[in-house]
Amino acid sequence: MKLTSRYIVLLVIASLTGIFAYQAYWLTGLYGTMHDTLQKNIGEAMRTCDYNEMMLRIESLAKDSTVHGEVNISTGMDSENTYVRHSTTVKNTSSAQVTVQQTTTDTFPATHDETEPTAMLMVNQSTNLLFSKQGSMQNLAHYFQRGLHAGIDQYVGPRFAAYDSLLCQVLHSLGIDRPYRLEYLHRGGETPDSGFVYIDTLAVGGTAGYTPTSKAMRYTYEFDLYQHYVYQLTMEPVRMLVIRQMSGILATSFVILIILGFSFWYLVHIILRQKTLEEMKSDFTNNITHELKTPIAVAYAANDALLNFGQADDKAHRDKYLRICQEQLQHLSELVEQILSMSMERRKTFRLRIEEVSVMSTLTPLIEQHKLKADKPVRITIDIQPKDITVLADRTHFGNILSNLIDNAIKYSTAEADINIHCRHITAEDGSEHVELSVSDHGIGIAPDKQRHVFDKFYRVPTGNLHNVKGYGLGLFYVKTMVEKHGGRVWMKSEPGKGSTFGIVI
Repeated sequence: MKLTSRYIVLLVIASLTGIFAYQAYWLTGLYGTMHDTLQKNIGEAMRTCDYNEMMLRIESLAKDSTVHGEVNISTGMDSENTYVRHSTTVKNTSSAQVTVQQTTTDTFPATHDETEPTAMLMVNQSTNLLFSKQGSMQNLAHYFQRGLHAGIDQYVGPRFAAYDSLLCQVLHSLGIDRPYRLEYLHRGGETPDSGFVYIDTLAVGGTAGYTPTSKAMRYTYEFDLYQHYVYQLTMEPVRMLVIRQMSGILATSFVILIILGFSFWYLVHIILRQKTLEEMKSDFTNNITHELKTPIAVAYAANDALLNFGQADDKAHRDKYLRICQEQLQHLSELVEQILSMSMERRKTFRLRIEEVSVMSTLTPLIEQHKLKADKPVRITIDIQPKDITVLADRTHFGNILSNLIDNAIKYSTAEADINIHCRHITAEDGSEHVELSVSDHGIGIAPDKQRHVFDKFYRVPTGNLHNVKGYGLGLFYVKTMVEKHGGRVWMKSEPGKGSTFGIVI
């Protein structure tokens, strides 16, 4: 049984550990996904705001009723087989039409030798590679947007303040309400990867008074074809923002883990409790078997002596054996009565017959009976104030309660039982009147770690080498159960080596 319980506990711990580990792994993966998505959303917000800013410039041009412009860009080859690009800007005014023509000649000659098919093949392969990559359509949209920049920026340059305002609105819609710094940069010199680059800051915006820390993240967006003009967004890491967005999931996961942990703990608690109850039942079976066999065997032997060995003719012997039979039958009757009481108290039809019972008249015969059947000297003192004190209780069960308390005090006393019984009126906090009765002994006492179990069913306090203490773990359980049925309560005080006091309040 011990190995089985240990394996069950280990299995439960392993299951909980696996569940916690999987939950942590899942939450970590979810955090990574949400973090990456938020980073991508910030980059996409910068691109979207750039597009919207261009649209604002186009709308501004369309609404201009006095100055209209047209920009034409064409490419081709001249007579020297050189690529040329023509950029033409036409402005119409109310009085005249002004045409400004600007021609830019590229320095790449166009040849028609045997290498042309190879070059065309390389172009085709590059095109196929572009469309085969994941997200190629998005990249193509970026190229188109940058191409649109090339045309519009020649006539009206980017409006940084409008871009900053649009970006602030988009970040707010994404739930990113935190300080940021926005810069409009011009990157000149060689290619950005060559290292020979100078950077000019053309404009600065964002949240007033914000100074980025060393941990701040930077997001860049190059909006022209040659990646010379850049918007750079700087803000603190979004880790706490992601965690705040996950707060609902984290709270739900935490509650689920708490429920699982409590459920598994309760399962283990029930299993261990059932194991303890099984052991106590086994001890009860052994004890009750011995308790039942002893009076039966003694009564059988006394009766056999009377019938088969002529002891009935001698009055002294006859009375002795009949007295033995009576004592053993009385002991057997008490045992059966307690077992039946434990069974009856669980029935729905169980009822107490409440009446006014005198404490003194109930205690007097019980004390005499216990003195007679005790196997050790017993001295019992009674302190009842007032002498005629009465309680409202079931007479039979009240007598059994007192009998169990006295029997328990005698049983766990040493060579001589010195017992004190006190009874008095008490007033509860709510003003109601009750009767408190206590039974004290000077016996072996009960260890503090065992005291919380003494009222459990079938429980017996271990007595070490004191093997002459008989019982079956029902007495104090019966006392507690019946007192609570009367609407009262039980209490105890004990100190090892100095004795115990058990009390009831009814």
